[in-house]
Amino acid sequence: GRYCDQPEKFPGVAHFHTMRVNQPAGKYYKTDYLRQLCDLWDFRGSGLTNMHGSTGDIVLLGTTTPQLEEIFYELTHKMDQDLGGSGSNLRTPAACLGESRCEWACYDTQELCYQMTMEYQDELHRPAFPYKFKFKFDGCPNGCVASIARADMSFIGTWRDDIRIDQEAVAAYVGGEIKPNGGAHAGKDWGPFDIQKEVIDLCPTKCMWMEGGKLNINDRECTRCMHCINVMPRALRIGNDRGLSILCGAKAPILDGAQLGSLLVPFMKVDESYDGVKEVIENIWDWWMEEGKNRERLGETMKRQGFQKLLEVTGIDPDPRHVSEPRHNPYIFWKEEEVPGGFERDINDYRSRHPK
Repeated sequence: GRYCDQPEKFPGVAHFHTMRVNQPAGKYYKTDYLRQLCDLWDFRGSGLTNMHGSTGDIVLLGTTTPQLEEIFYELTHKMDQDLGGSGSNLRTPAACLGESRCEWACYDTQELCYQMTMEYQDELHRPAFPYKFKFKFDGCPNGCVASIARADMSFIGTWRDDIRIDQEAVAAYVGGEIKPNGGAHAGKDWGPFDIQKEVIDLCPTKCMWMEGGKLNINDRECTRCMHCINVMPRALRIGNDRGLSILCGAKAPILDGAQLGSLLVPFMKVDESYDGVKEVIENIWDWWMEEGKNRERLGETMKRQGFQKLLEVTGIDPDPRHVSEPRHNPYIFWKEEEVPGGFERDINDYRSRHPK
């Protein structure tokens, strides 16, 4: 709702409401649908639209209070279209193009987005959360909907086997027969392609090297940054054992500073029931709705209570991949019942094994 403080002075904008409309998965539109939408907004609203908002919604800018129910009726009854999320509820889930267009998608983002939208209709329409909650579905670590930066729960496609290498294509890139980056930078002469400078030296974990004219990758050290695959898409392919990672807690700076998502589930295979995904979601919601303060995003509750609490409520075991860097794990502590013999120790026995 948007209301003017001085409606008697500015009657033209006494009310100028914004409506969010649930965008189709992957933002695929038919022209007749777009015409229908524009006709509706020219007739019932200001004619101004925002395609799309940061959550992903079709944003219709500016209408009056008497028109709200009319617009909602037109959208739902004649266009088979739902409103987007608003308020302290589940906001409109957003997904990238996924397997419909992208060779790097590791799971069907559009299907998972659709199933979660259908499953959690109550959470979309009946606010029950401490504050807003966002899902975003990225098919691969390139992150075309920026889920890691903007979603309380982000689902990012990944793989757990090795990157597939076509050594002949690697040689073709090195020899200049294939343009790097899919030809995206072909408008300017950058000189011959230098695999050492443009790929190997830019690997964040230094897990790549050339030997005997062949490219080698230590996949155990690979963090799936996608840079090498983006530069040489015909030479490198994502692995075949595909699934997704779940990250939690990303947000903009509201109560606290901006946060990126923290890795919660390193890898999960995606089946058609999505039971594993739903279990993680619902365990987090149960805890957050109980413990979250008013207007506190999930990331702020995590920061206040600690990441270990999130692991406990989801039943996920601590994993080295939860730690961003060595000796930087401020949330994994042993409980007495988890330690053989408890915390009681014989000091003399200890000193016999650890002399001063």
